Amino acid sequence: MNRRKFIKKFTTAAASIILFNHLLCAKTKNKPNIILIVADDLGYGELGCYGQQKIKTPNIDKLATEGVKFINFYAGSPVCAPSRCVLMTGKHGGHAYVRDNYEVGTWESFQGQLPLPDKEITIAELLKKAGYKTGAFGKWGLGRVNSSGDPLNQGFDTFFGYNCQRHAHNYYPKYLIHNKEKIFLDGNNRSKTGKHYAPKLIADKAIEFIKENRNNPFFLYYPTIIPHLPLQVPEDEKKQYLGKWEEKPYNGKAYLPDKTPRATYAAMISFLDKNVGRIMETLQKLNLDENTIIIFTSDNGTTYLKDEVDYEFFNSTKGLKGLKGSVYEGGLKVPLIVRWKGKIKEGRIINNPFAFYDIMPTIADIAGIKIPQNIDGLSFLPLLAGNKNKQKFHEFLFWDFAGYGGQIAVRYGKYKGILKNLKKNPDAKLELYDLEQDPYEKNNIANQHPDIVNKIMEIIKKERTKPEIKKFRFWKYYQ
Repeated sequence: MNRRKFIKKFTTAAASIILFNHLLCAKTKNKPNIILIVADDLGYGELGCYGQQKIKTPNIDKLATEGVKFINFYAGSPVCAPSRCVLMTGKHGGHAYVRDNYEVGTWESFQGQLPLPDKEITIAELLKKAGYKTGAFGKWGLGRVNSSGDPLNQGFDTFFGYNCQRHAHNYYPKYLIHNKEKIFLDGNNRSKTGKHYAPKLIADKAIEFIKENRNNPFFLYYPTIIPHLPLQVPEDEKKQYLGKWEEKPYNGKAYLPDKTPRATYAAMISFLDKNVGRIMETLQKLNLDENTIIIFTSDNGTTYLKDEVDYEFFNSTKGLKGLKGSVYEGGLKVPLIVRWKGKIKEGRIINNPFAFYDIMPTIADIAGIKIPQNIDGLSFLPLLAGNKNKQKFHEFLFWDFAGYGGQIAVRYGKYKGILKNLKKNPDAKLELYDLEQDPYEKNNIANQHPDIVNKIMEIIKKERTKPEIKKFRFWKYYQ
């Protein structure tokens, strides 16, 4: 190696080490603020920075330009509640407490979703013990008010939004929950329109939380309800898309009707983008930009209700197989953008596979908190810092999903193994795909690689602990 090449290589390595050490110092001396934004049913291809051509998302695109974009990142589950459980607890589906959407009570005595038990440790609990102010704003879905899963019982100092997923199926609700109280919204009656658009109120509260805690380290969890159905957005927000495309009115079989579903859906995502921009602007005005890390992702893939969300027209999955409710790539693969101005190198793309359960240990690592031992996640902070030599990688990624017939998936290197319809067919054969050669999962190559099939089946049998909830015990094999 000549002298010039040696100096260049040494300088690059030294810069990486300096940056990594800088991040470590930041964790211990000046705890960074942490903002975790989780969209609801946002598809892998529905942002400009991930190839979207029709929907405008300039603020989120700017996050990607100023930060790091992951192109092989996966949700915790293909539907809301189990994915959020994985996110909050750092445990994959085979170990998680919640493994499907599960409502508690009867229609007459409805109690929301299955609550997280007291024994589960969440991201918020870790950060609160470390001196962070913690706030959640949006859709929770892991337990009603006063249950063990109430966000106030899971580490959050304050909450504003919807505790219940079913309640979140309207953007003009009669009330929202603030901590333990119902805040009634005059002029709203759960119809198509109303006086108070809930996503605007929720974003306002999130920004207020930032302002109130500008002098404290804070954790802002912003699980927005956008773009989950129903199709609802203020008319002023929709104007930018009206008349751009041919429309087929939706008559309202599953959710509220809409005359211009394409324009409405696009406007909803752009409204989410606007609120991300408001958060970014607030950080800048308060001089918090360089001491705040922003993490943006989605809880699962695009909805399968095509009459309402034209996922083919928007290329929502970028051609990936499957949608929400499926463990194929289109149901699980989601955007992940991480921006930390002045701390991580801008404009990078990370190809290595990670999943929702890696966010908890990464946040703990950033905050200088000891990572819990009984989780499945790995911190990807070294990779963010550009120090790949110090990064640990997964041997496999794992999903256990009791819904939609019972499904299991494993990503093992470049291979993806899938079992489906296990409730009806417990002896179903494993499907196997080579994601490098076949990212759209078109060619099942299980017969060609019996050794890989056997290895993945070993992983499945080892990683699935018996669920505490009987409803989630959909297959015969448990550890």
